[in-house]
Amino acid sequence: MDLLKEAAEIEPEIIKVRREIHQKPELAYHEEVTSKLVAERLEALGIQVKRGVGGTGVLGVLKGPRLGRVVALRADMDALPLDEMADVEFKSKVKGVMHACGHDTHVAMLLGAAKLLVKHKDELQGTVKFLFQPAEEHGGRGGAKPMIEDGVMKDPKVDYVFGLHIAGDHNSGVLGFRPGPFAASPDTFEVRIIGKGGHGAAPHETIDPVYVAAQVIIALQGVSGRMIDPMQPIVISVGAVHSGTKENIIPDEAVLQGTIRTLDEVTRKRAKAKVEGVVKGVCKAFGAKAIVESEKDAYPVTVNDEKVTERAMKIVRKIRGGTKVKLIEPMLGGEDFSRFLHEAPGTFYFLGTRNPAKGCIYPNHSSRFKVDEDVLKYGAASLALLAVEFTDPTGPSKD
Repeated sequence: MDLLKEAAEIEPEIIKVRREIHQKPELAYHEEVTSKLVAERLEALGIQVKRGVGGTGVLGVLKGPRLGRVVALRADMDALPLDEMADVEFKSKVKGVMHACGHDTHVAMLLGAAKLLVKHKDELQGTVKFLFQPAEEHGGRGGAKPMIEDGVMKDPKVDYVFGLHIAGDHNSGVLGFRPGPFAASPDTFEVRIIGKGGHGAAPHETIDPVYVAAQVIIALQGVSGRMIDPMQPIVISVGAVHSGTKENIIPDEAVLQGTIRTLDEVTRKRAKAKVEGVVKGVCKAFGAKAIVESEKDAYPVTVNDEKVTERAMKIVRKIRGGTKVKLIEPMLGGEDFSRFLHEAPGTFYFLGTRNPAKGCIYPNHSSRFKVDEDVLKYGAASLALLAVEFTDPTGPSKD
């Protein structure tokens, strides 16, 4: 079967669906219109559908005539709270909401893969599950966990799981893979610094939480620079500082909010402990009190199974005509596909969409983010091909 040729034949439909979703973006756990579109299209293909999975998620199940392995393919559906500035004819019609991370393309590509697999249902060696996930952009409360709790990885049990993400910083047509750690654990923290307010003209009579907050921000860089093995990737960033009401009033409190990004669980645990220790130590030195709170259930490091990833790369190299398979560096962005990888071996990979000739030069999460729609057929074909190959029980064992 030539899945790329077949994907190219349905390319106009994939693009049309993508644009329809793009114009009606929905935030996390509000993907009602999108999930309805997904469910109806899957049902029209004759795929068994379960709605309302993990909130607004959709599960599709396609069973082949043989009892092979079970493969899950995942696409996320939610958009971001941004006003769209991209120069496209099909701009978002929802004020303040935009598909700035490409999730609209993920849905369209997975629907395209579903159509390809239905066409070859009689040749399918096992079962394919289509996971349309809500709320990937929702941090520790992302939609992967509730979907798993609703049983999407069981009955039948998933043997392999795959996820695909559009990437604005990789050239169009590049299929980027990385065995092992791929994306970071996106831990968040909040620090309340409690001081003693007073007049700005008499700071000696106060415990200035703004000054203490400044010292904390500087000191936190010593965690990554001096307390963690320099061979281990780590980022600690304070992205929000809130305090005060007027220039001549020293406030009672200051609040800092930040993120810790790491690529292994040992470094993650050590970094979180060191952040709390440094914050409390600095505050104590200046007579202030610190209350440090961390997100309790942030999703883990995204770790691709090495053997599965190597095999997946060999498989997608069969796709000819504009694609290039390459090893890429891990990223310190987070991805709750990591939760699915805790349930079954698999891999998460990128599909590049950078094309300066078409103005596709802005990164994911930019209000000017644009996608080179010529790559969507590659995404659909690669997902379908991975499902075909990995459901085959004559292929390599998971062990």
